[in-house]
Amino acid sequence: MAVDLLLGLQWGDEGKGKIVDVFTSKYDIIARFQGGPNAGHTLVFNGRKHVLHTIPSGIFHDNTTNLVGNGVVIDPVIFKKELDKLDEQNVDYRKSLCISRKAHIILPTHRLLDAASEASKGKAKIGSTLKGIGPTYMDKTGRNGIRVGDIELSNWKDKYRALADKHEAMIAFYNVDIQYDLEELETDFFDAIETLKSLKFIDSEEFIHQSQNSGKSILAEGAQGSLLDIDFGTYPFVTSSNTTAAGACTGLGVAPNKIGEVFGIFKAYTTRVGSGPFPTELFDENGETMARVGHEFGATTGRPRRCGWLDLVALRYACQVNGVTQLIMMKGDVLSGFKKLQVCTSYNYKGETISHLPYNIEAENVTPIYTEMDGWKEDLTEMTEASQLPAEFNAYVVFLENELNIPITIVSVGPDRKQTIVRKTV
Repeated sequence: MAVDLLLGLQWGDEGKGKIVDVFTSKYDIIARFQGGPNAGHTLVFNGRKHVLHTIPSGIFHDNTTNLVGNGVVIDPVIFKKELDKLDEQNVDYRKSLCISRKAHIILPTHRLLDAASEASKGKAKIGSTLKGIGPTYMDKTGRNGIRVGDIELSNWKDKYRALADKHEAMIAFYNVDIQYDLEELETDFFDAIETLKSLKFIDSEEFIHQSQNSGKSILAEGAQGSLLDIDFGTYPFVTSSNTTAAGACTGLGVAPNKIGEVFGIFKAYTTRVGSGPFPTELFDENGETMARVGHEFGATTGRPRRCGWLDLVALRYACQVNGVTQLIMMKGDVLSGFKKLQVCTSYNYKGETISHLPYNIEAENVTPIYTEMDGWKEDLTEMTEASQLPAEFNAYVVFLENELNIPITIVSVGPDRKQTIVRKTV
């Protein structure tokens, strides 16, 4: 069986968690393959909002196995808080949740290093969530990290102490005012480690391989978005992992020829959290309306998201890099009421019209070129069939399909799992 992928195509926050939740009934296994608790996947069902950070979005379905893959970095303290909330909802996660032994662990000092590094940059800061993600991936690639499998070893606390001491020396080197009580942080950390040890640790690449051979259906769930990819995103304003399709291969141990459908998710407009270039960003009433109606605040950080018109240059690039086979458009309902919509179809790049994403998309180099379209006034949130969608909305979707040459098979018209309309099947 091939492994299907579900990926964000913008700067994250596209609504991946909701669609994974909608799709889960079709899959035996949901697997996270990269990122850490800087991601927040919001699910809404039965009148209640649920926010997950590290745990896969299939956890609310009884018959689904949920895997935290080797490419993920885990903060045991945040992970324990997620589990506590699942306990409150009587979710029996111990039978359905498993963790790769090769996943790396975020230490308290990783978070402190993150804060020290960001503080040292001043105005040049990249907008880190300060969750310790970057320093943990740095230790991973520097071959210093501590993995989940290490906590099964008798000497793992010696490894912890050596690495934490190294981190404290690095924090001192930054020479910034970072106040902390490491002893208190470590009390919470080691308590959370004991909770983590109560879960099932597995050799996940073997598990995935055997599951494929036995005909199990698998959906790999991405975190963040393609434009935050460490290689292909708007560097250095990116995350520390590969958020694109290739990251699923390295983050789960899946061979490239075993990838099936690649579902790409995008908003009907564009948002971004934190620093970095954003060619179609709006600073007017339209941007304020998108933010207000779309409740554009980070699920993890609470930070307000910057809003702008849909950027097809960036979206086309993300589709190419990922090999997207089907598109899913989220938050079409947020654009209801706009008389006119603008869609960026190309850039003026240093005086030349281009339709590809160049190396640098800072404002001094790039000016978006827009195509104007009619908006729609109808409230989409109560619609349940494709036949109910207004003509202007359909024209918008068809225009995007033609520009991208990929079918938009699903549109979302609200946050609840029921507010999901299948336009076509392929």
